[in-house]
Amino acid sequence: MEGLHEVLLMDAIINPEVIPHNVSHAFLASILLIAVALVIRGSLRLVPRGVQNVLEMIVEAVLKLSDETIGHKWSRQLFPFIGTIFIFILTCNLMGLIPGFTAATANVNTNAAMAIPVFLLYNFYGIKVHGVHYIYHFLGPIRSIAALPLMIMMFFIELIGHFVRPLTLTVRLFGNMTGKHILLIVLGIISPWIVPTVILGLGLLVSVVQALVFALLTMCYFAGAVEEAH
Repeated sequence: MEGLHEVLLMDAIINPEVIPHNVSHAFLASILLIAVALVIRGSLRLVPRGVQNVLEMIVEAVLKLSDETIGHKWSRQLFPFIGTIFIFILTCNLMGLIPGFTAATANVNTNAAMAIPVFLLYNFYGIKVHGVHYIYHFLGPIRSIAALPLMIMMFFIELIGHFVRPLTLTVRLFGNMTGKHILLIVLGIISPWIVPTVILGLGLLVSVVQALVFALLTMCYFAGAVEEAH
């Protein structure tokens, strides 16, 4: 990946040695989403069409999935956070398919900046809903004095599992987006037209799926945190 910044259009505007690619492209994606949101807000229609129609379809699909995964009550509180993450990741992923741009999500720092808030927020809601009883989520299904050694072992296993979650969210998205980006570059050099066109279609599928996977795992973590421990 050495010297890759020389072929990126953003380098003509921003020095990558001062502002890394992932930061500049993340800001660009944020600005783009804010601009689109303001434009749609200023021209809302009762019967949606164009960009408004596309975004409403995306929002409704993700909201329905969130309701089914978390439950209606908590889903409505958490959806702004989950929906924002999904649309931001999807936008960053799709930017990586445009020649001269790169995906901000192909960097562990960008992904960690989303995974860590997910980790902190779902634990916050777990404590908010259950109070001190949230610890029951870490003690396993059997809770008695006789099962104390098993409870202690389950506590440490669950604790490690929870702390690994932000790492897996970060690395999964990073690995898939980086692999797609490298594959496009290599095939673009070998066969400039035919193969890259096919891979771009596959890249579009990967971009959507990875954004959905990140959002779905986030929903599952919230659902596990707010439900009663069994």
